[in-house]
Amino acid sequence: MTHDSPELPGPSSASVVIPAHNEQRALDRLLREIAHPVDGGRFEIIVVCNGCTDRSAEVARTHGVLVSELAEPSKNAALERGDQLAHGFPRVYLDADVEISAEDLHRLVAAVTSGGHLASAPARHVPRRGVNPLVRWYYDVWERLPQVSSGLFGRGVVVLAEPGHARIAGLRSAMADDLVLSEAFVEQERVVVPDAVVVVHPPRTVADLLRRRIRVVTGNAQADATGLRSQEARTTLASVLSACRPASPYLLLKVPVFMGMTVVARLCARRVIRAGDFTTWRRDDSSRR
Repeated sequence: MTHDSPELPGPSSASVVIPAHNEQRALDRLLREIAHPVDGGRFEIIVVCNGCTDRSAEVARTHGVLVSELAEPSKNAALERGDQLAHGFPRVYLDADVEISAEDLHRLVAAVTSGGHLASAPARHVPRRGVNPLVRWYYDVWERLPQVSSGLFGRGVVVLAEPGHARIAGLRSAMADDLVLSEAFVEQERVVVPDAVVVVHPPRTVADLLRRRIRVVTGNAQADATGLRSQEARTTLASVLSACRPASPYLLLKVPVFMGMTVVARLCARRVIRAGDFTTWRRDDSSRR
């Protein structure tokens, strides 16, 4: 069962789809930034509240955007519903818990309209304030990995040209949706736009980091089983050392923390993978405080 608010009148430069599950605080912060006209035009914004028990839908409506409500808590279902309601291209997929400006979204749109790319994403900023030191060390290493630097995943924002959108049709059932989406495009077809920046809040505690990483490992296993992840996107000790060694000897001291977190997450994910549970979303709430 769905509940939709009336469609917005007037044209927009692109359609933005935002899946939201109990995101009232983050959603208000995000929409304050993007739900207003700028020189590049105004976006058509669709917020799909899925399985919400808070005021996410009410908050979204105060910003004058199109809101759809789904009873099922499912990001995949929310993305599909958003696509059904969206009218325009490029198509922007945006997580509710990140921070980005309307101006930076327009820069991403320009990269696939005038830049000739099929997909674009912003540079990633992961703030460390208030984060457990072990979690900070994990992200210090993670951000050095080449696939993390060049891939579209882990940014909470991706923009697709219409041909790019057509290419990823049918892949949305994958739990690791942003990784699978990134892997659908060769390096020449996708671009990370350095002048556009998204703030991605990390988990603050080790327990929440592991919860997030278990979800990632589970999604990666699903992608591997269907042949949707390349060898270059995999993390090995050799690739980690190769990425960290040129940076700083101090960064090498953090590698055991990174690898330890990785091993624990993989061990914890085994039971989930054996059960074939690729739908349960293990949410990190500490990053939303």
